[in-house]
Amino acid sequence: MDYSLLIGGAAGQGLDTSANILEKILKRSGFYVFTYRDYMSMVRGGHNFTQVRFSDKEISSFTEEVNIILALNKETIEVHKDKLKYDGNIICGEEIADGENIISLPIEKAASNINPKVYNTIGLGAILKYFGLPIELAEDVLNEEFKEKTAQDNIAAINEGYKLIDTKCKLVPKKENNIIINGNNALSLGAVAAGCKYYCGYPMTPSTSILGYFSSKSEAVGIAVDQVEDEVAALNMALGASYAGVRAMTGSSGGGFALMVEALSFAGIGEFPVVIVNAQRSGPATGMSTRTEQSDLRFIIHAGHGEFPRMVIALRDPEDAFYQTVRAFNIADKYQIPVIIMTDLYLAEYTKTSPPFDFSKIKIERSLCREEELIDSEYKRYKITESGVSPRMIPGKIPGEVVLIDSHEHDEYGHITEDPKLRTEMVLKRMRKSEGLKKEVEEPWFIGEENPENLIVCWGSTYGSVKEAVYRLNVEGFSVGALVFGDIWPFPKNKLLNLGKSAKNIIDIEQNATGQLNSIIKEETPYESNFKILKFDGRPFSGDEIYRRLKNEVLN
Repeated sequence: MDYSLLIGGAAGQGLDTSANILEKILKRSGFYVFTYRDYMSMVRGGHNFTQVRFSDKEISSFTEEVNIILALNKETIEVHKDKLKYDGNIICGEEIADGENIISLPIEKAASNINPKVYNTIGLGAILKYFGLPIELAEDVLNEEFKEKTAQDNIAAINEGYKLIDTKCKLVPKKENNIIINGNNALSLGAVAAGCKYYCGYPMTPSTSILGYFSSKSEAVGIAVDQVEDEVAALNMALGASYAGVRAMTGSSGGGFALMVEALSFAGIGEFPVVIVNAQRSGPATGMSTRTEQSDLRFIIHAGHGEFPRMVIALRDPEDAFYQTVRAFNIADKYQIPVIIMTDLYLAEYTKTSPPFDFSKIKIERSLCREEELIDSEYKRYKITESGVSPRMIPGKIPGEVVLIDSHEHDEYGHITEDPKLRTEMVLKRMRKSEGLKKEVEEPWFIGEENPENLIVCWGSTYGSVKEAVYRLNVEGFSVGALVFGDIWPFPKNKLLNLGKSAKNIIDIEQNATGQLNSIIKEETPYESNFKILKFDGRPFSGDEIYRRLKNEVLN
């Protein structure tokens, strides 16, 4: 059982609210759910749509074909009618369209008898009846979503829509124990679990919802949150919080991250632990602010003037976002470095059912200097050590000890120096952290047939779509496997070095124009891809598209 529905209309018609309600009803009916949103960067007008896919088996991507289209305007039918499966239906108001495969309903008339604003909810009622799902679950969701009078109107509307149509596919709800969450909320929850106590940022899609999440939860979870004047201030304020001893994070998209670069270098020489989120969108410059891409990888790895270690982690799905964010804070603390988390608009905003996050797996690992460690020794903030990691103290915690920080080159105490010998020692001290980081990196996830003839390399949010494509191809007898990179810098290479020996083809799948992961592979290993499947039109890969392109461009 696997169905996909599309709700389409203009910005301002309440698509997102309708999709949120529908996916919650489906999740509580015991189905796996995956919701993908496509919207334009305007408050009203333009064409927006949301696809809600649900199944009795785990799913990790949206599909190109749909079973149902709920059209809130004529444009939706014109744009998406070719996506409709042969036995699918378009549900719409009788004032919008009529014809083959179209179920025209008196939605506008029914809404006028209740409240014109409940038009969409009547359509949702029709969808529930189409699949024979119980109305009681919908009523529970509506009571949670809306205040009393609005909830009553919407309950009346969903019952009205339920009466307007006959059941076509009778589905049986089952018990469920999943959560439904998007990438940015999972990332934010991971930061809470990691003990983050300060977040600041300037709104920039698609990172804005992280700031919104923390703002809404600030009092409940004890996190100080600042919306600052720009991204220059954001990272510098996060560094100030880190200096004071709290776990701090900031986030932006590529354009905002560009403004953080000088402060990023300050984090490098000042040895501040800090976590920075780069939520990618289509660039350069303003680019397409509500479209997705994976084009910041090279920039993130090399951003900043001078040389200093950093770690770069790409998130693969919401569950991964939760656990990797915790890990990012621990690594930043342990090595006193900036750790950069990479996500993108697609992962930031799609919602997916996941197993409940296991907080018993979470361990907060702080690396702070204790008073007993300073007995019979001086406190040297930048002490030259074999590991490159120096003692770090919270200002004011130990009486009589002065805690210095400096953006200039400095000696072990933090005093400015231009001594060439000391400068060399300090650079080498900081760079020795890279050796420790190499032991921290996790190898990429592998999916598919062991020792495949056709080896895919990809990273980040392409994971779900690649996973579905690989499984379909394996069922058809093709020897295909995939390495999905999460840790990217330092670059983990052991699995690739092993699988590359037997692979006849290495296929690079990325959402950029130049194959940025492939260029890193060329630098770090003897291998490079001989096929590339690249996409940079601002829309994400579906599992269907990757499956089709692999068959057409590589396997046949």
